[in-house]
Amino acid sequence: MKKLTSLLLLFFTFLSTQAQILDPVKWKTSVEKKSDNEVVLVFEAAIDNEWHMYSQFTPDGGALPTVFTYKDSKGNYEIVGKTKESEYKKVFNDVFEVDEYYFANKARFTQTIKVTNPNLKSVKAAISYQVCKEACIQQDKTFEFVLPALKIAASEATAGSVSDTLQTAATVDTAAVKETVAAVDTAKPIGKKEEQKGLFTIFIIAFFSGFAALLTPCVFPMIPMTVSFFTKQSKTKAQGIKNAVIYGISIILIYVLLGSLVTAIFGADALNALSTNVWFNIIFFILLVVFASSFLGAFEIMLPNSWANKVDRQADRGGIIGILFMALALAIVSFSCTGPIVGTLLVEAASKGGIAPIVGMLGFSLALALPFMLFAMFPGWLNSLPKSGGWLNTVKVVLGFLELALAFKFLSNADLVLQLHLLEREVFLAIWIAIFGVLALYLFGKITLPHDSPLSHISVGRLYMGLLVLMFTVYLIPGLWGAPLKLISGFPPPMTYSESPYGVGNAKGGSSTASEKLPDGAKLGAHDIMAFTDYEKGMAYAKSVNKPVLLDFTGFACVNCRKMEDFVWSKPEILAVLKEKVVLISLYVDDKRELPKNEQYVSKETGKEIVTVGNKWSDFQITHYKANAQPYYIILDNQENRLSEPVGYTPDAEEYKLWLDTAIAKYK
Repeated sequence: MKKLTSLLLLFFTFLSTQAQILDPVKWKTSVEKKSDNEVVLVFEAAIDNEWHMYSQFTPDGGALPTVFTYKDSKGNYEIVGKTKESEYKKVFNDVFEVDEYYFANKARFTQTIKVTNPNLKSVKAAISYQVCKEACIQQDKTFEFVLPALKIAASEATAGSVSDTLQTAATVDTAAVKETVAAVDTAKPIGKKEEQKGLFTIFIIAFFSGFAALLTPCVFPMIPMTVSFFTKQSKTKAQGIKNAVIYGISIILIYVLLGSLVTAIFGADALNALSTNVWFNIIFFILLVVFASSFLGAFEIMLPNSWANKVDRQADRGGIIGILFMALALAIVSFSCTGPIVGTLLVEAASKGGIAPIVGMLGFSLALALPFMLFAMFPGWLNSLPKSGGWLNTVKVVLGFLELALAFKFLSNADLVLQLHLLEREVFLAIWIAIFGVLALYLFGKITLPHDSPLSHISVGRLYMGLLVLMFTVYLIPGLWGAPLKLISGFPPPMTYSESPYGVGNAKGGSSTASEKLPDGAKLGAHDIMAFTDYEKGMAYAKSVNKPVLLDFTGFACVNCRKMEDFVWSKPEILAVLKEKVVLISLYVDDKRELPKNEQYVSKETGKEIVTVGNKWSDFQITHYKANAQPYYIILDNQENRLSEPVGYTPDAEEYKLWLDTAIAKYK
């Protein structure tokens, strides 16, 4: 009995280590009739816990997007618009300096088609997508939709080939142009908690922005004036406090209403989509430069005086309505200072989508309203307020410099999407160094601007602020020579988007391998490790140099593959092994290059058509190793015999080193 139990345990252990064909996304399809000649194809994905798949709109430089291809449409049906999808999560990843858009738990996609062939019985659609957890899997699925009975007019059945153009627009394989992108960190399931964290961050930033607006010349002088008005006009102290609280709540309502209108007019998804649009990023850049110029003193941005006069007359009505109009008057009169900050906040909040604009306006208005309420409750505090003066304009100018620096982030976004390489990392950093360098000179009193008061000396607080800005400027300078600058990760373009990816004056990172002639089929990979991307060529080379092979199933957009390369392979003790003791063969399962026609085939293992280089290596992994997840590492001798059990994502460098050494020691 004990022997039987042991054998069963061994058997199930074997199964658990070998049965690694993962399929974390389960699909359900259906057809909805929309009209006599239109139907909606519905794709519903149930995603396993902790796994997530990517949106069609995930930005360049990140994971591979989901791609839909609708087959045999010519003369049969037309694609109406683009494939729509349910709401996705958007989180910035500071490791890879890119946003990631993905679905967790479930996703829904819909595509409307207009049927033009009355004899059409079904439609075939293919989906290519990436799904990640600790490993990443590139999946391809094909579905056939059986169409319901339709009434198609003859004119529609003989329509021209407009559908060809529409389909091209709808099914462009955006993954194909992303063969060399870096992956984003998708290892952590984010879900609701991360969404709440993002909104909390927006709220905090908005709150401090409201506090900054409070310290501008348009708002700060109004605190004692407004509080004095309430205390003098009210018959009792309690009534004064009540009126001031209503005034503060009115300010909050006005700004929250503004955020609500922006969200309602554009919609949560539209705002999110706009934030990644090239032209809107350029418009935001111009807008922020205009705001910055206003803060620096070039001109004043003001709403029409007639608005303020009309609102002011309504404020004389008294009661709650009068107080509400007083709050509206504050918003209009102070617009020259608060407008640029509010505009910037709405732009930034829009990039988060959802209710972020509402949350942002809540944080901003709360900071703006609190002083009016608190000083009304405790009028004696007014005596402790600093007097208005030139320092208020200094705050305004500092905000102008910050707006100017932020503007170039939006211009950089547009440049990255278009891949124009006009604003590469070095240029971006040079601009920031210039902006913050001039700001430091301003704070030290070496530069004055139009609305500055005469300055005989600088305060200690201004000196400290100047030193802080100067230190930040000096910190940026090594970035021109390749320093990572993790403090501002996500603002400048990534290291790969640079004139000198290895640093100025260091064309290949100083590796001696760089100057050597590489064997046929080899290239320099991560950390200048020589790597083959073709299995046969790599094995042939391993035989010629009598070394074992490290077979690396990877992907251009594989999350943890990049993490392994960046944080494990980079360790000196591991890097030495990879460069000197093994031959690395890296097979990219998401390589979208099409195979020559004579090399395309149908997989005996899965029954799928193998048409791309990535399909070939994915099928190779499934057929030979019964696994489909990446990263996936195996050490072989040059006769293709295993020297180790395969391992996947192994973030512990010591564990990975032990695995390497144990396998290499078996090589004869």
